[in-house]
Amino acid sequence: MPRLEHVNITVSDPEATAAWLGEVFGWHVRWKGGSIHDGTSWHVGSEDDYVALYSPPKQTEPAAESYYVHGGLNHIGVVVDDLDAAETRVEAAGFVPHNHADYEPGRRFYFRDADAVEWEVVSYR
Repeated sequence: MPRLEHVNITVSDPEATAAWLGEVFGWHVRWKGGSIHDGTSWHVGSEDDYVALYSPPKQTEPAAESYYVHGGLNHIGVVVDDLDAAETRVEAAGFVPHNHADYEPGRRFYFRDADAVEWEVVSYR
């Protein structure tokens, strides 16, 4: 069965994003180095999958509302065992959870990071 191995997003500070991903989700830096267009990439996740954090050599502008753009990244979903503990870690990292929902097949909430990337945190327990 095919599986999703990684997603690649553009961020303003891959080191800072890698740090909070480690604090919130317990992920580690798998690799970091130079990448396309003279940018820098950090791969953060587990042994099996990760988020590639790309930063170009020049400052970028925030994207328009993703839900109105073809090819827009609307959110990244992460499954956790303990939703309440994950929410506590998200808040401790300085982010504001919103849009809490409890419907089949699980409970979830969302938050936006410093780059306005929306993350969905869901638990199926």
